[in-house]
Amino acid sequence: MPRIEVASEAGACFGVERALGMVDELARVGSLSVATLGPLIHNPRVIGQLEQEGVRVVEAADAASGSMLVLRTHGSTPAEEALARETAEAVTDATCPLVKRVHRAVERMYGDGRTVVVVGEAGHPEVVATMARAEGSLCVGSAEEAAALGIEGPVGVVAQTTITHELFEACCEALSRTHDDVEVADTICDATTKRQAAARELAERADCMIVIGGKNSANTRHLYDICAVACPNSHHIESPDELDVSSLEGCDLIGITAGASTPAAHIEELLDYLHASLGIESS
Repeated sequence: MPRIEVASEAGACFGVERALGMVDELARVGSLSVATLGPLIHNPRVIGQLEQEGVRVVEAADAASGSMLVLRTHGSTPAEEALARETAEAVTDATCPLVKRVHRAVERMYGDGRTVVVVGEAGHPEVVATMARAEGSLCVGSAEEAAALGIEGPVGVVAQTTITHELFEACCEALSRTHDDVEVADTICDATTKRQAAARELAERADCMIVIGGKNSANTRHLYDICAVACPNSHHIESPDELDVSSLEGCDLIGITAGASTPAAHIEELLDYLHASLGIESS
């Protein structure tokens, strides 16, 4: 009988659980309405649930006047945070502590006179907030982009917390070939590394991989990319009803992994769906 196996490392990370816990407490016991500066995490289902509970999303800090404003897990720019503290009734900082670590590294490198290069996804909220810590900072998303940078003087390199080590190492190597003074700070989240390794290991054994999490989540998309290389029959879904059950026919082992912004309840929901639909046993 076919069986399913959940990756040994999967689902919501510490930073996400911490942020959700903070917002939940504010919504339950706080006397103010609660708003988040941008989506708290990259999981549309969770954001929709928070909205049903009265937690609204605002795109500008000055739209939260009279509210408790929560800074998103991905971080905010110094200008956004300053405006938030000027205009909101109160501010709670839910920025992931590991993202704060990247900010400190960037500020130190910039203070040392280095041009900061962030390896990551241009325009991603975490990258935007990180780059705002260093004037003239640059973002690269490939080794080719890194090699083409015309930077003069010393360079400092950090990583968006959710990228792959392969991408980061390739970009650092490219910069080292073209610059004599390169300082590297590997700021990839340990939870990201563990989830990627566990997903790869499972995908290499599985006949099908299901990756559950937000389509707008960088770390979830990276998990899908990793799985798709090892297991072409891979699927990225946000909810079980998106899954084409026919793609599971003939599979002996179906693997499941989930992005760092995916609550455990969503994994359990998927397991229940598979059990009900196909009678697959968990391992």
